[in-house]
Amino acid sequence: MAYILAIETSTKNCSVSLFKREKLLLTNEEASDKYSHNEKLTIFIKQLLSQLKIEIKQLDAVAIGKGPGSYTGLRIGTATAKGLCYSLNIPLISVCSLKAMAFSMSRESKYKMFCPMIDAKRMEVFSAIYDCNNVELREVKADIVNEKTYKPFLLEKMLFFGDGAIKCKEVINNKNAQFLENIFPSSRDFGFLAHQKFINKEFEDIAYFEPFYLKDFIKG
Repeated sequence: MAYILAIETSTKNCSVSLFKREKLLLTNEEASDKYSHNEKLTIFIKQLLSQLKIEIKQLDAVAIGKGPGSYTGLRIGTATAKGLCYSLNIPLISVCSLKAMAFSMSRESKYKMFCPMIDAKRMEVFSAIYDCNNVELREVKADIVNEKTYKPFLLEKMLFFGDGAIKCKEVINNKNAQFLENIFPSSRDFGFLAHQKFINKEFEDIAYFEPFYLKDFIKG
């Protein structure tokens, strides 16, 4: 059956979804500037399972968005995911938050390159670059955004998207740079990636797994 619970808390969007294999059944999420993940996450999970009339003991795995992103958000999401896996004796799967964003966007648009971005405050963003097949063209980095940061990749059209994209829009003047703002990592994007890891038994060591903080992050 493979019921996979997905949790994404790397930004202000507190997001949980349930998948049957890779099919999305339901998502419960809220993007709040208050970063109230500690209050909302377990409530969202209980509401989600209740709406679907599925008992928590029916879960086969938990998939966590491993970041990069908010230190506090990632810590809360990871602690919750680990707790569920320990108590239910089920595997933990990790999904790169940026990779999931790019995978989802590549299915919805015709661009050949995608640069998902997570705000890291000031003029910094967490970003990576993927092609239309979700192959990583440039690794995840914490970038200080200026007009030269992504210039080598702008020989053809590339879509910058996420809550960090507005910073690029202000400084990058290139006809091949396209922008979509106000998009956050969401657990609803985990389906295919998480299920593939489940099939291949690519599980994390629950005791030692840590999120991909990338750097000491901002409050929130």
